[in-house]
Amino acid sequence: QVQLVESGGGLVRPGGSLRLSCAASGNIFTINAMGWYRQAPGAQRELVATITSYDSTNYADSVKGRFTISRDNAKNTVYLQMNSLNVEDTAVYYCNAHLVSDDDITQDLELWGQGTLVTVSS
Repeated sequence: QVQLVESGGGLVRPGGSLRLSCAASGNIFTINAMGWYRQAPGAQRELVATITSYDSTNYADSVKGRFTISRDNAKNTVYLQMNSLNVEDTAVYYCNAHLVSDDDITQDLELWGQGTLVTVSS
């Protein structure tokens, strides 16, 4: 079974930094795109950043200039470097991937990680 495992969340002070990681494991044929979404209490889940297989990136306006998404294809891992964090960044962050499994290379699968909590507080 293909799955996504997230790590790196925690408590950080305003102005601080965190780096989130998300590793895809299992019988993976290829990963077409990966990204990060977040959901604050009582709010809708929103896109934070995405990166494609050809390294095209997209960011929400609220994080441009502060967050950087990157990937390591050899490790099937995507990262989110978060700098200059503020209280508005507090949310559960979810990893997302569109990939193809060796089990059926004709199908594109969408997977979600379990979520990792980022709390920005003084």
